[in-house]
Amino acid sequence: MSITALPDEQVRSPLRALPFWVSLTLVPMVVWAAFQGGWWLAVVPFYSWVLYSLLDAMAGLEEGNPDPLMERTGLGWYRAITLIWAPVQFVTLFGLIYYATRADHLSGLELWALFFGMGVLSGTVGINYSHELLHQKPKLDRWLGDILLAMVLYSHFRSEHLLVHHRYVATPRDPVTARYNEGFYRFFPRVLWQCLASAWGAEKAMLARKGLGAFHLSNPFWRYAALQGGMMVLALLIGGWLGLVLFLVQAFTAIWQLELVNYIEHYGLTRRHLGDGKYEPVRPHHSWNSAKKASNWLLINLQRHSDHHFKPDRPFPLLQTYDADEAPQLPHGYPVMTIMASIPPLWRRRMNPRVRAWRKQHYPDITDWSAYKAASNPLPR
Repeated sequence: MSITALPDEQVRSPLRALPFWVSLTLVPMVVWAAFQGGWWLAVVPFYSWVLYSLLDAMAGLEEGNPDPLMERTGLGWYRAITLIWAPVQFVTLFGLIYYATRADHLSGLELWALFFGMGVLSGTVGINYSHELLHQKPKLDRWLGDILLAMVLYSHFRSEHLLVHHRYVATPRDPVTARYNEGFYRFFPRVLWQCLASAWGAEKAMLARKGLGAFHLSNPFWRYAALQGGMMVLALLIGGWLGLVLFLVQAFTAIWQLELVNYIEHYGLTRRHLGDGKYEPVRPHHSWNSAKKASNWLLINLQRHSDHHFKPDRPFPLLQTYDADEAPQLPHGYPVMTIMASIPPLWRRRMNPRVRAWRKQHYPDITDWSAYKAASNPLPR
């Protein structure tokens, strides 16, 4: 892969930002599916996984890197799509609940399929955009990120991601770093409770350092509970008990989508343990990278994950891509890789050899990885 530098004026061009607005096309798709029912209900999953897999194959790689130090004031067209998404998703979700609970042409299975598709939208796009927003400094961005997470009942992701994942990524102390040989169906139930526990523990520890109790009103879990409770009450008021069930279907689907992505981003990768619970600094080779062009448009450069962990506050338009010598490369973009992760034997066949090659490249002195894993177990917090 040949990395090239992009001129600042090209990066700031609205035309270059335009492809990242492609996520908006999902909204009319899910609305049309609700009106039509039947096989149209498969349009959102087909679009997100199958079509983007094909587009990745045709569009190839994005090998250009913007100047990471360029002025951020000219990136308004990029930021705008993340700012408008919360109200767009809110109207779409609760509008669908209102319509679906009153429509007589949708069977029970069709209602499930419709809100599965809505969950693909709120997971693939909504949680991803919340991730971008929570890493930015403006309060507006962070509040919009919280609202997006509340719509999928995963508000604690904010605490877990910022206070735990970025600190302990690629170590045994990070719940969402998938272990070598750990299949997704073992990973998923594990992270559901471990992430909640680690998020609570991180906030509790922060309050303790300030001399405050875990249930002090400054604990963001109170905000999380209020926002999530408000979303569920609204679903109940709009659509009754059926509306609440449909809301929960989309929330679970979105969480499943998020954790599929979490699973592939650091699978089998490990930072060197330095002793006393300390690890080497995070480097680009501690995350799997993908330069697939089309899926990076849909996912606002999330697949440039190596650079995101290297420089977490870098906005998505300025994220860098790396060649294979600097960061491990996924064989495909996230649409294909998440499908592959859903089939553990296929996943292990494709990814385990890559993990072993990564170990030999970056840690040739470690020959017994089982003993190393035992020696680097997490210390009590």
